[in-house]
Amino acid sequence: MDREVIEQKLESLRRCLQRVAEKCPPDPATLGRDPDLQDIVTLNLTRAVQLCVDLGAHLIADLDVLPPDTMGQTFDALAHAGVIPEPLAQQLKKAVGFRNIAVHHYEEIDWAIVHGIALNHLSDFSEFAKVIAARLPR
Repeated sequence: MDREVIEQKLESLRRCLQRVAEKCPPDPATLGRDPDLQDIVTLNLTRAVQLCVDLGAHLIADLDVLPPDTMGQTFDALAHAGVIPEPLAQQLKKAVGFRNIAVHHYEEIDWAIVHGIALNHLSDFSEFAKVIAARLPR
């Protein structure tokens, strides 16, 4: 793994999570009414997902595992290799599903779900970042 690249991605992830935490309103109704907050929260959540996938891909490149075919499979591969716990892999796969809806507009966004992710699941991204940081070459 290229330490500098990984550290830059981890810092970007930290900033994304910080922006979501700072800008997410206390209730989903407020988020549903405010397009600016929607943009800030959604953009930073989708960036966080993408950064985790990128970080996972870097890690997989150093492991003896088959490369994933999909973004979600990145986390399956890491769980299968014993790098992350299965429950974390499942949460991050759900985050990929959210990202796909947000980026590709597969369906209308449910702001209550986005609010729930922002309020209750930023720790999933932080936990993943800790795993990656612990594996950095010294």
